[in-house]
Amino acid sequence: MNFESLIKKMTRAAVQGNGAMVADCFTADGVYHDVFYGNFTGQDIARMIEDYFHRDGENFRWDIFEPVEQRNIGYARYVFSYGSRLPDFQEQRAIFEGVAICQLRDGRISDYREVATATTGLALMGFSSNKISKFIAREADALVKRPESASHLAASTRRS
Repeated sequence: MNFESLIKKMTRAAVQGNGAMVADCFTADGVYHDVFYGNFTGQDIARMIEDYFHRDGENFRWDIFEPVEQRNIGYARYVFSYGSRLPDFQEQRAIFEGVAICQLRDGRISDYREVATATTGLALMGFSSNKISKFIAREADALVKRPESASHLAASTRRS
């Protein structure tokens, strides 16, 4: 399956709450790095969709734009939104945009992560600046722990 078909199948299934179909878009050891819920592997991806996505949200919309694939990596820009089911934020709509970055293997996703403006969704829902700040700190911590950030951190300790 080409990347455009695969990413659209995955996002359609997530919107519908079909965790098994989302998991089927991944390799058996595939990892979904969710910006809110963390990392899920293999069949646990189905649980994440059914037990978290659809527990906390409803009326999902996930539009994919300009998907491209090169050397077993797929990229797609998206706009994602949902109605909150969280007790303090019911009937608030979260909207954010992002880019999905997918490592591909054998016609499936082996690693899905995203760079997203998730804080816009939190702000639209009415989250406090303190909670948004905690979310940003968690995102920053994850970024500095990634191997590709090491040389950037080393550069900050050099003197010009």
